[in-house]
Amino acid sequence: MLLLILAIVIALVAWSLRLMEQAVKGQEFSLMLAGFLVASSAAAMMAVYFLMGNYMVYINQNPISAARLDYISTAFTEGDDLTPSWLIEAD
Repeated sequence: MLLLILAIVIALVAWSLRLMEQAVKGQEFSLMLAGFLVASSAAAMMAVYFLMGNYMVYINQNPISAARLDYISTAFTEGDDLTPSWLIEAD
């Protein structure tokens, strides 16, 4: 997955550099702005990838959230007395 995202980011950076070169040659502000937006989207994509990776490690290492997820999955699948009263149908 990392290689795919890395390839996309490299392609976006190459595209933004090409746009910025054309902007300098033609002295066009719109191409420079487009190049900047493409480069910033590549940077944001990498930032989100690393932030999500750190978040998933945090969630998996947190014993309280793991126990809570186990409780939620068992409470709704087994139908035992752990089911909240507001989820039980009225007679």
